[in-house]
Amino acid sequence: MIRVLIADDHEIVRKGLRLTITGESDLELVGEAQNGRQAVALAQSTNPDVVLMDIRMPEMDGIQATAAIHRQLPTCAVLILTSFGDDPELFAALHAGASGYLLKDISGDELVAAIRGAAEGKPQLHPQIARRLMQQAPAPPNPFADLTPRETDVLRLLARGLTNRQIAETLVVSENTVKGYVSTILSKLNLPDRTQAALLAVRYGLVGTEELPRIPDERGNITPL
Repeated sequence: MIRVLIADDHEIVRKGLRLTITGESDLELVGEAQNGRQAVALAQSTNPDVVLMDIRMPEMDGIQATAAIHRQLPTCAVLILTSFGDDPELFAALHAGASGYLLKDISGDELVAAIRGAAEGKPQLHPQIARRLMQQAPAPPNPFADLTPRETDVLRLLARGLTNRQIAETLVVSENTVKGYVSTILSKLNLPDRTQAALLAVRYGLVGTEELPRIPDERGNITPL
């Protein structure tokens, strides 16, 4: 079961998310928060796998709450789910440790797919957000300059959403070897987890938008970015 916590200050939004989550046999709703402060407290007490986090909430906003949860529960994936796609909020959320950034115009099926992907450690980006990250790629210095060619290959495959086992099969090496590469990559990039490494790869254009993990729509189709 994937344990999910909702954080949104609008009751009607929480109700819709609640119905979506409880309708799936592999998802379990463990709590609902009306503001960021409640979200942090509930995350500590319920230990969810995934948090659906609104940004603009009273008392403590979603970005502050995301940073607090990421510090206290580093294995918990926080998905930003918002109506706003402003660049400052986008980059602040990802910097705070968010595992993905989704806009509220996605369907219920798309949201469920994103929750499952986040629980597996895969970055989840709305197509519009992915394009914006690529368009805003900064100029050098290259953050990947210290990576070896093989480490760069591993990072590129990781950003495409492949598991360690899939990366090992692709590169024809052992899974333990891949784990070692991932550990070295995170150390060199000074990042806490593979999700942040994948998002950095997207941010700096190491992978193209056509290579990113896709979120299926309500019919199971995948729309190109």
